[in-house]
Amino acid sequence: MSKVIVVGGGAAGMMASIAAAGAGDEVTLIEKNEKLGKKLFITGKGRCNVTNSSDIETVFSNINRNPKFMYSALYSYDNNAVMSFFEDNGCKLKVERGNRVFPVSDHSSDIIKTLEKVLKAENVKVLLNKKVRSLIIDNNVLMGVILTDDSKLTADKVILATGGLSYPATGSDGDGLRLARDSGHKITDTVPSLIPLTSDEEWVNDLQGLSLKNVTFSLISGKKTIFSELGEMLFTHFGVSGPLVLSASSFYQKEAEKNSDIYASIDLKPWLSEEQLDKRILRDFEENRNKSFKNSLDGLLPKRLTETVVKLSGIDPDTKVNLISREERKTLLNLLKNLSFKITGTRPIEEAIITRGGVSVKDINPSTMESKLIKNLYFAGEMIDIDAMTGGYNLQLAWSTGHLAGSKKEES
Repeated sequence: MSKVIVVGGGAAGMMASIAAAGAGDEVTLIEKNEKLGKKLFITGKGRCNVTNSSDIETVFSNINRNPKFMYSALYSYDNNAVMSFFEDNGCKLKVERGNRVFPVSDHSSDIIKTLEKVLKAENVKVLLNKKVRSLIIDNNVLMGVILTDDSKLTADKVILATGGLSYPATGSDGDGLRLARDSGHKITDTVPSLIPLTSDEEWVNDLQGLSLKNVTFSLISGKKTIFSELGEMLFTHFGVSGPLVLSASSFYQKEAEKNSDIYASIDLKPWLSEEQLDKRILRDFEENRNKSFKNSLDGLLPKRLTETVVKLSGIDPDTKVNLISREERKTLLNLLKNLSFKITGTRPIEEAIITRGGVSVKDINPSTMESKLIKNLYFAGEMIDIDAMTGGYNLQLAWSTGHLAGSKKEES
């Protein structure tokens, strides 16, 4: 029976512990917090988007960084395996829009309770409020860990699953990345991903709190559209947020490394072509021909947005709509189909859902998750340089890499 130490009690760490114990190993799980799964608890706005039920090709297409690295992990423990794990252990799941999978209860605590139940059943020893200070390495072979209280724990295998840098209050404060760097591993640049975007334009910030549904949000870099999707977004005091924006942020980060001149564009009426929208505007103007321009758009836009669009159009708000020229109407049409503003950056990494960057995949064996530099050292989850879109895909990466790190034996 091998001794396995898992550092980090999040999704990847708990799954790694369960897989290792299931393979017959003696497992100790070390967590710096007072309880397991603190970040898991807040995912999906507290509902926990466990995984995504799409086919495996769709899963791979939603991985932004190093998808090829994930072949072994995903094919050995895919989304169906994850769903079966929770269902078989008493946590009923449901599939919602976009094939997102949630617990039927809508409580992330039920996901954590299920994992804790299995950890207990598999006799995993859980050490809470314990922090690893350093790794014990002899001749490029990992022998164990040293805790901050100076106690030493020996092991035949150590799995680091400490997360990235996002939401440090949950324990993801970069400790594992430091341990990896100190042991000679390359850490690729860590930047926020799946994070709100910022803008300095006053009218954007003035719309804070306004939520838009069924709009198309695009990111434009030069003449190239780097992201465009239909969905929901939110204006904030610093810029924009919401599901569409979080997804767009992954593409923003990649492009911002090459070009800082990136604009957002909102199509407020994506279901209508320009010709159809022009006819709609003409119809509304005809029905409101005795009204001023500022009072004629209520059927098209939310009131708060109407005020902004009127101001941006440059059309006198008190002009009667029957006096608005064709050119002015074209300006309005362009605003409704292309409400654009400059993106200045992202919110701090502490506010990101995930971290982009981490331990270089070149230093990790993708078939086992073992370090190529230090024997008996394995990695799992967000601390690896992998990340994906929203929709349950990032948790799937955690489950898959954790399971592979815990269960796969060394290659001969």
